[in-house]
Amino acid sequence: MQVNKAMSIMMSLLVGSMIVATAGLLKNAYAADNNWYVGEGAQSNTYVTYQIQDFDVNNGRPFTLTIYFEKQDDRGDWIAPTYAIDQGTVFNGTLNLSSLDMSVLGKGTQIPKEMNPYVNGYKDSLDWLSAYVPKPGQSLSAPTWGKIASIGGSPIAPSGNEKVTVQGGTFDTTKIVYHKSVDNVIWVVNEFPFPVKALTYADITTGNPPIQYKFELLAMGTGKPKEVTSVTEVPKPPLEQTTATGRYFIDLNWTPAEIKPGADTTFDVSFFDNAHRPIQSVAYNFKVTDSKGNPVVDLKNQFTQGTSGQQKVNFKDGGPFKVSVMIDAVGSSDPGNFVENADFNIVVTPEFPIALVAALAALAMAIPIIARTTRLKGVFAGGSN
Repeated sequence: MQVNKAMSIMMSLLVGSMIVATAGLLKNAYAADNNWYVGEGAQSNTYVTYQIQDFDVNNGRPFTLTIYFEKQDDRGDWIAPTYAIDQGTVFNGTLNLSSLDMSVLGKGTQIPKEMNPYVNGYKDSLDWLSAYVPKPGQSLSAPTWGKIASIGGSPIAPSGNEKVTVQGGTFDTTKIVYHKSVDNVIWVVNEFPFPVKALTYADITTGNPPIQYKFELLAMGTGKPKEVTSVTEVPKPPLEQTTATGRYFIDLNWTPAEIKPGADTTFDVSFFDNAHRPIQSVAYNFKVTDSKGNPVVDLKNQFTQGTSGQQKVNFKDGGPFKVSVMIDAVGSSDPGNFVENADFNIVVTPEFPIALVAALAALAMAIPIIARTTRLKGVFAGGSN
């Protein structure tokens, strides 16, 4: 009996050792896989949050995007509740992402139309590499992953390792590089579904190219991300936007910095070329609209004095407004068929913010209650003596 018991214990230990060793081998074999593709390593009940800047979304204004890999459907595709935040406004929807390359599938995707630009920003940035590395992926040490489909296009290729730190953490990455006018770099991590960082530029023939897309991992975690609600952000001057073609920068500054109804606000508009050199003699249109699209001012054929133009606006009401600046001409040059414009979101602060009014109202209602309670306490205190 004791011999059999001893043999049983020895066999259990041996089997346990074999299981541990096998698990170690599997782990090492898994880690040794040097292939990567968009979507690799995605796991159910996890999320990622990125800050994304895409040239084709709001003229390159950054926004954040959170993707929650909730679960996979019967085809293996991802059901991914997603929300974007742009200047405090939250857009919610659900994406159906292909298990092959994380592309957005029409079937199963449910988003409001207001969220379309941000989903397009996802396609143009986080998911851009999927055209070159769909599942099962390509080697992180391959000489090339493919070539940009344009004349003079450079190969897209792994180009060495680099340790990078982003807000979401520090990672050992492989740099994916291609050259079009300048070096474009995307940093990927083996067994992680999206690159953790990228900086790429628009393809232009002259001048300094504007950023095509730029992103960075802000956070990642397990479990459903915390729900967020829209808040009104008050932009601070100065603001800058590129025009749709990337040919010009337009800067908007204003004084006083806090815009209030009933008082004049002075707006300064400045113009720069794509190398950020000031330009003069600009003819432009200046328009301000409220949240319903109603014009507050609509000024045509305005001209800069030197490198900037100045406009005064008096707002009757508080709330969000949009300032639109459109270039008509630079010197004797006509912008041609392209619309060179930029939109800026601003907020006019009421003299008494709504939250303050509500707080004062609540306090006013509470004063009689406090006073009555105090008198009652005095009565009870007197009765106990």
